[in-house]
Amino acid sequence: MSKKAFETLTETMFYVLMSFNRRDMCGTEIASYVNALTRGRVRMGPGTLYTILSNFQKEGLVEKTSSQGRKITYTITNKGRTVYENEVARLKQCLADAESEAQL
Repeated sequence: MSKKAFETLTETMFYVLMSFNRRDMCGTEIASYVNALTRGRVRMGPGTLYTILSNFQKEGLVEKTSSQGRKITYTITNKGRTVYENEVARLKQCLADAESEAQL
């Protein structure tokens, strides 16, 4: 994937990166966290989640920290944290634009 591929994130990508603000996690922990945080609004099947994790790993946004049988734990990298923080700033600007537009 090119650098532009993560210029903006999909909703599921955003929540996957957000999950690492708490701690390193495995896939099932990420899915449970996102489901709980969004009160079931955002659900990720294993295909979606592991495709995202694989792409993030290829781009250096996350890396494996441990592997125990089929359970693989991931952590966010500095590059991943920057991508996440940039997306938070972009979304805040979108909200500010929406609030400004409502007052026009």
